[in-house]
Amino acid sequence: MTALVGERTEAPMMCDAEVDLDEALWQAWKTLELPEGFHAEIVEGFIEVSPTGRSRHGIVFNRLRRRVEKFLEGSEWLAYQDMNVLHDKKILMPDVFIGPDDLEAALDEDGIGVSAESVVLVAEVVPPGRDATERGRVRKRRAYARAGIPVYVLIDDHDGHGTVTVLTSPSRKEAVYAAETRVPYGTAVEIPEGPAKGFAITEEITGEPSA
Repeated sequence: MTALVGERTEAPMMCDAEVDLDEALWQAWKTLELPEGFHAEIVEGFIEVSPTGRSRHGIVFNRLRRRVEKFLEGSEWLAYQDMNVLHDKKILMPDVFIGPDDLEAALDEDGIGVSAESVVLVAEVVPPGRDATERGRVRKRRAYARAGIPVYVLIDDHDGHGTVTVLTSPSRKEAVYAAETRVPYGTAVEIPEGPAKGFAITEEITGEPSA
């Protein structure tokens, strides 16, 4: 079963109670054949199918990626996009993430994606729509914390006139980030730790606050 655009759906439940749900979702995900412009993630017991973001979405995360790449020049880290991040048979596709230059060593044996243990920062640009905003603000926030990813950056056009939230200190067991800095568009906020420490997310990336 696949999801309609912007919706999420539970994978078909097997009759055998012994079948592990994570394994069932993992196998179901691997058989999906999606039309061009869509991608599927496994988030909190669901396979979620999402379309490619609108132009504004792509413009913002590409601004972020290019500037992060420049900031990381000369280090052993790079900014990536359009790749799966894996954690315990969960599959997430952040808009941008920072991983090691030698990413091949972090790939799973099937080449599906990169281990979350090798990812030091993820960033999401929140798309429009109630379910899409909930996915970035709530479900993926918990998923990234559960995976232990040190820094989660959320760029959100739909929170007031636009906000940037930087989350750190993940608790895997509680699936929460203990530290949070949230600022409105137009106020610079720096990444506080990791390879991108000191990198500032500014209006050059987010654009001006909405009217």
